[in-house]
Parts: sequence; C-alpha cells; structure tokens
Amino acid sequence: MKLILLSGGSGKRLWPLSNDSRSKQFLKVLEGPEDQLESMVQRVWRQLEQVGLQSSAIVATSRSQVDILHNQIGHDVPVVMEPERRDTFPAIALAVSYIHSELNADENEAVAVLPVDSYVEDHFFSKVMQLQGMVEGGGADLALIGVEPTFPSAKYGYIVPEDGGDKTAEFRKVSHFHEKPEETVAAELIARGALWNCGVFAFRIGWLVRQIEQLHFPTDYTELKGRYEELPKISFDHQIVEKTGNIAVLPYDGSWKDLGTWNTLTEEMDTPLIGKGTISVDSENTHLINELDIPVAILGVPNAVVAVSPDGVLVSDKAASPRLKEVLTFDQRLMYEECPWGWYRVLDYKRYGEETEMLTKRVSIAAGRKIRSHYHKKRQEVWTILFGEGEVTVSGETRAVRPGDVVTIAPLVRHGIRAVTDLELVEVQTGSEVTDEDIWERA
Repeated sequence: MKLILLSGGSGKRLWPLSNDSRSKQFLKVLEGPEDQLESMVQRVWRQLEQVGLQSSAIVATSRSQVDILHNQIGHDVPVVMEPERRDTFPAIALAVSYIHSELNADENEAVAVLPVDSYVEDHFFSKVMQLQGMVEGGGADLALIGVEPTFPSAKYGYIVPEDGGDKTAEFRKVSHFHEKPEETVAAELIARGALWNCGVFAFRIGWLVRQIEQLHFPTDYTELKGRYEELPKISFDHQIVEKTGNIAVLPYDGSWKDLGTWNTLTEEMDTPLIGKGTISVDSENTHLINELDIPVAILGVPNAVVAVSPDGVLVSDKAASPRLKEVLTFDQRLMYEECPWGWYRVLDYKRYGEETEMLTKRVSIAAGRKIRSHYHKKRQEVWTILFGEGEVTVSGETRAVRPGDVVTIAPLVRHGIRAVTDLELVEVQTGSEVTDEDIWERA
C-alpha cells in the first residue's frame, strides 16, 4: 500500500506562529521523545515509521512548504510539489499520477490518503493499514476511517452509515455525509451511528486513474503537472467522495483531534510556557509561546493564549481563538522562514521616500550548507559575520570569512556563501525593491 500525506494550509488559524511557509503542522510545540519538542508532521512521520508505513509514503505539498518539510523530516522524503495551490482533489490527483507513471505501481494497489497534521494515538495507523484489504479485495471503491464521536460537535463533518446495518461489523456501508451540523442535529446523527470524518480514506490506484481520465486529463505525471492550473479547484470530498456510491467506513474508537486552533492545540501541549516569559499563578489555563528573545509577562489573565513571533503578537481568550481568521485583514511579508540551508528572521524594514527600501535580516546557515550563487538587480547587500566560519564567493573569487568580517555586494554581482561551521550573519538589503522576487540564479 502506498501512502499520500497531504500538507497544505495557509497558516492563518495559528497566527502569528504560522504563515504561508510554516503552517500549523510545522510548529514545534508538542512533547516528543527525550523531552524534545516536535511538530505535528514530525510526530506523524515518527508514528508511520513505527508501523512500517514510512517507506511507502510520499508528501503532496506546495512550493512554499518544501524547504521546511525537508528540514523537519529529512531531505530524502519523496515530495510531489504542486505548481500552485488548488485544493485537495488536484493535489491527490497529481500524487496518484506520480505513483502511477513515475513509480509504475500496480493499478490494483491501494493508496491511503491522510492529513499530515493528524493528532492520533499510535494504533490509529494500524487502522490505516486495514483499509488496504477493503479496497483491494473487499469490494469497496472507497474505504474511510470514521472516529467514534465523544460528544455532539458542530466543528466536524459526519459519516452516516446505512440504517439497519450491523453496527458490530468491522466495516460499515456508508449512506451519506453531513458537513458540520448544528449540535442538536449532530446528537441525532450520533444516535444513528454516525462517525466523525477525520479525512482519511483509501482507494485503488487504477480506480482514481479512471476518474482523472473521465475528466479528460492525462494521467502521466509530467503531462498532468503541465496542465495543473486547468484542474478543477475543488476538494476531493466534493469532486469524488460525494459522487461515489460504493463506500465503506472503518470505525476507530480512540483519541483523535484536529489541532487547528489555539484552544485545541494548547490542550495537547505538555507545558504552558515555551520561550522567555512568566505566567502568574492566577492566570490558570493560560499558555505563552514566545519565539522572540524578549521577556513576556502575563498577570491575572486566565484561559488565554499569548503567542509572540517575528510575524506579530496574539493575545486571545482561548474560546475566541477560532475566530482568528476574521481579524487577519492585514498583509505583510514573511518575517521568519526555514530554508534548505538554515533559516532567516527579519529584524527591521524601513522605506525611505519613494525609491529606497531597507531590510535587515538575521541569517543562520548550518555547517556544510550553502546559499547558492545568485545576484540581484534592484538592491545591494552588506553581510556582517556574527559567528562561525565560512567561505564567501563574490564575482567568482572565494575567500574565508569569520566573525567581524564585512562583505559588500553590489547589484548584478554574483555571490554565495558556504558555512564551514554553523554560521550566522546580519544581512542589510538596500535598494528600490527588497523582495524574494529579486533573486536571480541564471544570467
């Protein structure tokens, strides 16, 4: 069985720690092995290894998340990169075309799809493995996992089994779906045996290949990627699941949570304080996550979340935190990003008149990594080495650098740097435009 992990999201529901490149699944706020903090994607990847599914998995993600994905779970992880964000059906179709035409997988082999941010117990993935038998030999076109509800929730979708079926059967035939009902309706659905839809399902490769062909799209990976923008921008549920009649669901009676908001995420955090700060004893059930090197004090504020990052500051009552997207009406550049070579953090940005901008970054490069040779058309840069040793190449000439060295780079001049040891520098960009769009690698 192959496995497709869906990694997407715009990063708004857990602002300011999350952004377009660092969505919720990459936040290192959960307790991991050996008292180390880990992210949701690291947790899922570790759980997959424990049940032997890791070697069968590929990750479908957007261009903006590839670097941080590789940084957190390894550079050898197979990735299918979407040319643009278009919802879950195009992402799954592209990943299946990769498995079909690039990996030459058997059309009768099962593929399971699950979100990369699932927060579940380890034995949940044993349930995922059971889906294989249902679609390869059990007669279902689609096999889903449904979570046994613990309360009537209006936040989740429901899978409703057929009436009169054997409620003790391993798999149940699906009647229909009900998306985020009111709590009174949810209670009625639960009484009928409805299950929470956790977004995990399986199908045969050839079955989905036929669905793609019926939409008059190629199933060759390279060809489909070239026409990706033509695929319907629609969820897999709306495009495929709701139009499929032969669906079975496998009940799962165990812990499952969607950690998509601050109030649910903090419920699973092992500590109320991450970073520099203090929380008074009368601030019960309050969490502080501080990524900056400045202290934050919370006094007499219970049931709240305070999140501090280079992108901004959030102070919210936990119950109100799901409304966060309603107030994020402002737009700004990314202030923190993880890259293949390390990370950078924006320290300051200023605009002087109509023609000049200045951007200051703190840049960290891991030992042995490098920023490849490139140039800029609209800005100059000044690098000041803070610590570590490296090699800087400017206009084809390479020299060693160490703390205190300053490198000035004019527009149109090729330059790059390799870290011999872990290295940090301050980069000051000055020019008419200081954006990532002004990075050129080819003449």
